[in-house]
Amino acid sequence: KRKTDGSRGIGAESALSPNYILGKTIGIGSFGKVKVAEHVLSGHKVAIKNLDLTKIKTEAMEEKVRREINISRLFMHPHIIRLYEVIETTTDIFMVTEYAESGELFDYIVLKRRLHEDEARKLFQQIISGVEYCHKNMVVHRDLKPENLLLDSNYNVKIADFGLSNVMRKGHLLKTCCGSPNYAAPEVGVFSNVVMMGFSNVCGSPLLQILSGKPYTRPEVDIWSCGLILYALLCGTLPFEDDNFPNLYKKIKASDIKFIFFLSPRYMFHRFL
Repeated sequence: KRKTDGSRGIGAESALSPNYILGKTIGIGSFGKVKVAEHVLSGHKVAIKNLDLTKIKTEAMEEKVRREINISRLFMHPHIIRLYEVIETTTDIFMVTEYAESGELFDYIVLKRRLHEDEARKLFQQIISGVEYCHKNMVVHRDLKPENLLLDSNYNVKIADFGLSNVMRKGHLLKTCCGSPNYAAPEVGVFSNVVMMGFSNVCGSPLLQILSGKPYTRPEVDIWSCGLILYALLCGTLPFEDDNFPNLYKKIKASDIKFIFFLSPRYMFHRFL
């Protein structure tokens, strides 16, 4: 981690020079932008996430960002995005990471409509390999979805965005409602025993206001999400979709999956879900 003096008026180019040359913007988030950049000495392409530290502190999200950084530093795995360096100024945090130039798995699925089973198998094995590595290191991702799975130049999976992740500790239950409703397991509490009270910003994602939820301890929430991702790979859609959240919860709770005729691994889906 490097700390430098800096201000928003100086700009990211000054804070990152002479080590990096910034390129085009490849993503925009709540707290800043992601740009592709070139490491001057090696010529290696990287992605640099520029986070507005003032905005993060104003919205009480600093702990979440620090946790993401600390967790990302733990990992060195071929199917998890590598965090190379963190540069911090008085107003910004720059996370320098591995660059996955083929973009999101979500866009790839949309482009191909659905994947052949052989290709889906390869990608899914890579996802499971990365998730298993996280769990062995006592980290649960909690927001696995195609948008958070990136593809490198050879279309290999790179698990990204550990902003909602947490460390599993023996005897401690995880209670926070996280992730996207369509990929959330029933036990997370995103839907469990809910009454719709409008939207709130729970753990970084817009979810229903929860009156009560069921604590969870093991990484079963990630396993559930993996099952849904596998379905999306093979079908180009999700098994549970509804704009009405109570109806969506009922569908997820019932696990009433409509299998498309060309699917072969039906038994495996039931084991996941």
